[in-house]
Amino acid sequence: MSQDIEKIIREINWDSKPINLYLPIAYTMESGGKRLRPMLADIAFEMFSGRGDTIKDAARAIEIFHNFTLLHDDLMDNSPTRRNRPTVHTRWNANTAILSGDAMLIKAYEFLGKTPSQYWEKLLPLFTKTALEVCEGQQFDMDFETIDDICIEDYFEMIRLKTAVLLACALKMGAILADASDDDQQTIYSLGIALGMAFQLKDDYLDTYGTTETLGKRVGDDILSYKKTFLLLTALHKADDSQKKRLVSAMSTKDITDEQKIKTVTLIYNELDIPQICEKVIDEYYIQANNLLEKISVPSESKEPLKTLINKLKIREK
Repeated sequence: MSQDIEKIIREINWDSKPINLYLPIAYTMESGGKRLRPMLADIAFEMFSGRGDTIKDAARAIEIFHNFTLLHDDLMDNSPTRRNRPTVHTRWNANTAILSGDAMLIKAYEFLGKTPSQYWEKLLPLFTKTALEVCEGQQFDMDFETIDDICIEDYFEMIRLKTAVLLACALKMGAILADASDDDQQTIYSLGIALGMAFQLKDDYLDTYGTTETLGKRVGDDILSYKKTFLLLTALHKADDSQKKRLVSAMSTKDITDEQKIKTVTLIYNELDIPQICEKVIDEYYIQANNLLEKISVPSESKEPLKTLINKLKIREK
């Protein structure tokens, strides 16, 4: 199935002029990635016995949109690499990343408009609401950089908007195009939220406890940028006065190397059992996703592809 999705994405022709607008888009889209969002749309479509290839353009739309957000996120975060390659603003420049990203957003809507018109009444509001929520989540994420008293609930709402709603949207788009019932559409959307929450929490975890070789980007970026992740917020909540002082000092000082900063903060996380706490919350969201899958009114065998993907994501290392 993933090979089929990759083929669908790679069939898009970016050979247009001006080349300096479309070449960075082609560069971004050909770099691969998990193709998780179009895969979820396709899995949901097949789960509800969708017919034909009406899912193709919706899958393309959501993958182009996702990659558009990465283009702008990398620029805002000043990230040097993505998927083991230079980011667009690094290889070209910031203006190119902005404009090519804008074009990708427009192209996403163009592909969405190629779906059968009888579904637009549901697809367009869903996609538009999701797109705006992703922007809201990104703004919250940036706001958190300058706010010290962020609580865990604020963080959960931020990642729901920034990450989870797009996975939920992908699943619901597949269900809509397969004429699933309204109840099943809502259930699979809720499943996507739980899956997205677990996915982002695992991203937070891997940013500190993964490897550069596996992730395709520098490990410890969240620590170096003082990002308010679940790991940091939980550590600040659990730490005693001494540990909190060490943690804040390590995160904010400019008198140590990046490697020393990452090592110091990771050691404090380990003292506070942050990895185990994070893994426990991730597991809880995966349990929630599987419980919601059981409620969907299709035969058990139709649920197997999504169940397999959920279990695969649970043990991912990148």
